[in-house]
Amino acid sequence: MERELCFNSARDLARMIQDRDLSVREVMEAHLAQIQRVNPKVNAIVSLNEELALKEADKADKMLDAGKLSGPFHGLPIAIKDTHNAVGFPATSGSPIFRDHYPSADDLIVERLRKAGAIVVGKTNVPEFAAGSHTFNELFGSTRNPYDLSKTAGGSSGGAAAAVASGMIPFADGSDMGGSLRNPACFNNVVGLRPSPGRIPFSRTALYSPLAVQGPITRNVDDAFFMLSVIAGPDGQSPLAIEEPGSRFLEEAQSDIKGLRIAYSADFGGLLPIDPEVRSNLEEQVKVFEGLGCIVDEGCPDLKEADEVFQVLRAWEFELSYSEIFDRFREMIKPSVIWNIEKGRSLSGPDVGRAERLRALLYNRMSEFFNQYDALILPVSQVTAFDVNIEYPTEIDGVKMENYIDWMRSCYYISAAGNPSVSIPSGFSAEGIPIGLQIVGPHRADFEVLRIGRAFEQATGYGKRRPQIAIEQTT
Repeated sequence: MERELCFNSARDLARMIQDRDLSVREVMEAHLAQIQRVNPKVNAIVSLNEELALKEADKADKMLDAGKLSGPFHGLPIAIKDTHNAVGFPATSGSPIFRDHYPSADDLIVERLRKAGAIVVGKTNVPEFAAGSHTFNELFGSTRNPYDLSKTAGGSSGGAAAAVASGMIPFADGSDMGGSLRNPACFNNVVGLRPSPGRIPFSRTALYSPLAVQGPITRNVDDAFFMLSVIAGPDGQSPLAIEEPGSRFLEEAQSDIKGLRIAYSADFGGLLPIDPEVRSNLEEQVKVFEGLGCIVDEGCPDLKEADEVFQVLRAWEFELSYSEIFDRFREMIKPSVIWNIEKGRSLSGPDVGRAERLRALLYNRMSEFFNQYDALILPVSQVTAFDVNIEYPTEIDGVKMENYIDWMRSCYYISAAGNPSVSIPSGFSAEGIPIGLQIVGPHRADFEVLRIGRAFEQATGYGKRRPQIAIEQTT
């Protein structure tokens, strides 16, 4: 019964709590029991506080007894990404430097989740400073893929995706600069949306940069809509904030996508090496869209400038964000982060200016492309989930990767262009490892990207397959 409850959708759990079919304490106890069973194997949730979670659950039940509802997420458990501030929990960013850092205020996304009634039970594991798409750090160790414990859960929202996939929490917050929402969603058979910059406002050092965004990780698209209805919406702390309210995502999403024009490319127009299994999976999904009545063409916008744009601007942001920490604690920082900061310090003003000029070119080229197409279908990751004991794939289909982010191009090319993109489960490798499909849409077309993803999800049902360790009986 507990396991079945843990795999209910967030929407259904919220409805059952509000209809008094379940108490908040029952929901909380079931999820805490799932954490106790599965988390020791997966290591997705860190800084867990069961006592506080149960106390908050009892408080939420008393509110319902008094006829009061805190919001649409009333009583739903959630764990917050360890790069996001949540009062009462350490915000370590996966670094021993911040082992004892307790923030004095919630980040906006956490504030919105709590205001809607969600109960924070802990944090989700991340790579150090969210650098790279493999979740491991000296403070908490590695997060493992619940479908195969020998594989990575991805990153930097790896803990969040593994926890949601395993039924430890019904949904999670994540963030994405170069694939940190999409890669973990892909590797863990869940949904991860990289929304348009400003859809979920947040304050950061690089205030005007659209590279980094925050977004939802859920087990289905309907829950992504549900979560966005709370965490999206304007706020004055970000100059990029989109004025459209979160309530937009409560509107009905039509399932019929017949007649939409869909472009696809397995290798980004020949730019990227792709694992053969990933390529084959993408080509199989083309048939699904054709079966749904879409007009499907092979094609991809020219993204050749995206590599320089992302690599330069990411390095600039790393130096901007972590320069003081680097100067004080260099010996405590992992080599890949040091490399990124030093790369940022080596940049000249013209280097950054050229990258911005190329980004404008990319933006305009993507806009022209989406005058012809409603969506672009691509692989999420160029590889399937790799060995948990290596930092990153050093080679893809015979092509050497030069550094720890090179293998993430299939995600970060889209980050550089600034388009909304969602990772949707699209099947499994021969080893039983999840594979994801990336659906990219026009600028600010987040609702439409999710609508298309929902139609694909309903036609395939890949996301319904649960990791065995999350559903097996203990002995």
